[in-house]
Amino acid sequence: MPWEPLSEEQREIRELVRTLARERIAPRAAEIDHTAEFPHDLARLLGEQGILGIGFEEEYGGLGAGALMLLVAIEEIAKACATTSLILAVQELGSLGLKLAGGDEQKERYLPRFASGEWLPAYALTESGSGSDSAAMRTTARREGDEYVLDGSKRFITNAGVANLYTVFAKTDPEAGHDGISAFVVEADTPGFAVARLEPKMGISGSTTGELTFDGCRIPASNLLGEEGEGFRIAMRILDRSRPGVAAQALGIAQGATDYALEYAKTRETMGKPIGQHQLIQAKLADMETECEAARGLLYRFGRMADEGVEEAELTKASAMAKLKCGDVAMAVTTDAVQILGGYGYIKEYPVERFMRDAKITQIYEGTQEIQRLVIAREMLRESRAFLLAGVG
Repeated sequence: MPWEPLSEEQREIRELVRTLARERIAPRAAEIDHTAEFPHDLARLLGEQGILGIGFEEEYGGLGAGALMLLVAIEEIAKACATTSLILAVQELGSLGLKLAGGDEQKERYLPRFASGEWLPAYALTESGSGSDSAAMRTTARREGDEYVLDGSKRFITNAGVANLYTVFAKTDPEAGHDGISAFVVEADTPGFAVARLEPKMGISGSTTGELTFDGCRIPASNLLGEEGEGFRIAMRILDRSRPGVAAQALGIAQGATDYALEYAKTRETMGKPIGQHQLIQAKLADMETECEAARGLLYRFGRMADEGVEEAELTKASAMAKLKCGDVAMAVTTDAVQILGGYGYIKEYPVERFMRDAKITQIYEGTQEIQRLVIAREMLRESRAFLLAGVG
């Protein structure tokens, strides 16, 4: 019997998600990719089945199942459809600002809507001129009495046009760099807010990615998350906890491609025998499965750390490592899956070409792989310095 890292309750939830993914989501995956339309029906399904509530506490109507369970659920859905898995991942990403920095009234107002699936959230940090460099953002928020007035734009925002609430970062002090950034929640029907365009993409086609504009957008001062000037720290805390959601998506894509390539190799024959009996194909399959399992170890390790409440500094490194490994594994494994299927792997009749296109974004969004390496190295140096200082003391 294989080793099982999950509890009995977690395995039951995983089986529910796995069954839904196999029976309800997988049959829709190719159509979603072809039409590039947001799967509202599957978003409703995830809400009705309580899956969107996995990452929310029971007091807000969620399951309170914890970080590890959320990652497992994203992974299982991504095996069938990366676009649909992103709905669950962004339900966490877009609500983390409220969870980490929101006041009681803000949480009570919005979190139950997210837990039930009634509302979808979004996270709006990136701009056309400020991706990895958040301090270069140009969106501003000016205090006027009991309101803030937002002006500017955001780019590459997931759930643009379908989200009901956006966590938006803007400069309240344009001269203060990172310390001048603040965080706000903006409801989608706020005057002065608009979705300017949606982007056609290589992969995750059914997930909307768009540009947001703020033109004299007035929001109540009570929509501020935390205090003025805390926005950058809030954004980084959010990313530390949300990047593993992308890692889980990447792992699901990789495992889905591996599973499909294995089944294909068992039935496709060349030279009088299934290609799975050829040593070169066996070597690819072995490497693919091993890489998936290695990535899963880092991902689940982060989930357990988050559930056990370890210090934020430790989560930063674990999060970056999980995202880095899973994203790179997804790209490598899906490329091998296409190779195993040969010409069939390159045509849309078979899902591995979609897996390969979907995999690429996991090396880019929520922090590129280059940024993850910088984060990991920075944390290594910080840990080493702390160790040396402790020794001196």
